[in-house]
Amino acid sequence: MFFITQSNIMKLQDIPYQQISIEEFETEWNALLQQMEQAATFEKQEAIISKLYQKREDFLTMYELAGIRYSQDTRNEELRKNRDYADEAFPQYENWVNNFYITLNKSPFKKEITEKWGSYLLDISKFSTTNFSPDIIKESQIENKLMTQYSQIRGKANIEFNGETFNLSGIRKYTQDSDRKVREAAFKKRWAFFDERQTEFDDLFDQMVKVRHQMAQKLGYKNYVELSYRKMLRMDFDDKMVANFRKQIAEEIVPITRQLRKRQKARLGYDELQLFDLNFQFLSGNPKPKEGQKGILQHAQKMYQELSTETHRFFDYMLEYGLMDVMSRPGKEDGGYAYEISKYKHPFIFANFNGTSKDIDVLTHEVGHAFQYFQCRDYEVIEYRTSNHESSEIHSMAMELLAYPWMEGFFKEDTEKYYYYHLSDSLFHLPFGCAIDHFQHIIYQNPEYTPDQRAEVWLQMEELYLPDYDSSLTPALKNGRFWQHIPHIFGFPMMYIEYILAQICAYQFWKKAKEDKKSAWQDYLNLCNAGGTKPFLELLKVANLQSPFEDGTVKNVTGIIIDHLDSIDDSQF
Repeated sequence: MFFITQSNIMKLQDIPYQQISIEEFETEWNALLQQMEQAATFEKQEAIISKLYQKREDFLTMYELAGIRYSQDTRNEELRKNRDYADEAFPQYENWVNNFYITLNKSPFKKEITEKWGSYLLDISKFSTTNFSPDIIKESQIENKLMTQYSQIRGKANIEFNGETFNLSGIRKYTQDSDRKVREAAFKKRWAFFDERQTEFDDLFDQMVKVRHQMAQKLGYKNYVELSYRKMLRMDFDDKMVANFRKQIAEEIVPITRQLRKRQKARLGYDELQLFDLNFQFLSGNPKPKEGQKGILQHAQKMYQELSTETHRFFDYMLEYGLMDVMSRPGKEDGGYAYEISKYKHPFIFANFNGTSKDIDVLTHEVGHAFQYFQCRDYEVIEYRTSNHESSEIHSMAMELLAYPWMEGFFKEDTEKYYYYHLSDSLFHLPFGCAIDHFQHIIYQNPEYTPDQRAEVWLQMEELYLPDYDSSLTPALKNGRFWQHIPHIFGFPMMYIEYILAQICAYQFWKKAKEDKKSAWQDYLNLCNAGGTKPFLELLKVANLQSPFEDGTVKNVTGIIIDHLDSIDDSQF
């Protein structure tokens, strides 16, 4: 197993970007694969597998750094070229890994492999060889270019408002302003960016849908829905189970969110809630952090020192090695993410602080991701360092809730207001996420749909899951293009349901923490430490969590949230 030594720990800013020659890499890779296949003993094959994992780390580090540094400055031409090169190479990397899985599947030493690394590696290798083929390398390269193009378009947003220039994330602070006219103006200004590019986004997405459908058909699948479930290693659940889960959300949660909207309307004293009002909860203003970036990070350090010895070690490490870029600025890609830098075993957190409560949400959320990777970074098996998407989002969403005891340090007198805002927002997010997932299922099952037909599908999703959305404020919204501002639909297809499944699991952690903090933390730590060593439902057992797919789970676990909201006199805010 590869362990960290002082010699390979570097600050992020000092890590060199090293572009790999695809031809040389492929020659060396194929030679190692041949040696692996010809190995006469497990000891020899094990040694070759270790070398192959080190080669994978080299490639992934190039790919990860190219993505990170381009997202930090989308206007830099050299960084764009590095990102383009990495995107072009990644499908070839997938082919190399696929060939490794094929060789692993043929190994005569499966018993020894299972004893060494567990049976799940062999399960992954069998499952993964059905979702890739050299025949789709060209389509994968096109897909990557299209996804980068979407990021480039968003990254070029320079929105002039109130005498300042913002990216798409930065202007959000004004969309939550306590002055309704400012809110409306900022909302429309932000959406003008999408209004002007409606056709451009339609065309871009149309190309994405078609190229993804081509990949699915080349691999023998009916459509991209089937392929996507294979790509995301959804081994122990299927689209029928997901559809039943969405049904629970529509039946149990949508009526609750409608009542919450009525409470919001009464608090604000408005006759009707407009779309730009939905994220504005209180006339006194939404809760905001009382400190700037430096103060937020200082309190976050204190919070993670006190939460556990593990998070103390982790967060100090993040600060020491400069592994967070959290301030919004022109030219920076909007949004937030957590990534890893494989060769150096570094987690990395990317965000766009904008002075709203979302700064704390994105910090605690991405810390959950980064912490899990930090705990598992010494796994030799790369597949085990991070879990499947659904489990991964439990780490982040549960961390948001486990951090609650320290929120007073961020919000001071607005702490109760933050609890109400954050919890109600999490409930609003459940049907929102189901709308995105249901939309994508329909779109990829019907790849021949025109842009207007896709827009009609979205409007149907609003009616089913988001009945309080009045999408008539701007041309793009009126034309059913609300979905165009959601990056996951373009860059992470079919993934969004993971947030909703994970939220139901995260609620369970919060309930445990209110009853027994020590036990809740241990279950959470066990889940993080398990990394990607098991499929989704098996990982839930590691953490003593109830499956969100079981009938009644949604109703049972959201009860504590609703009770807490009902216990708060929101009229005082």
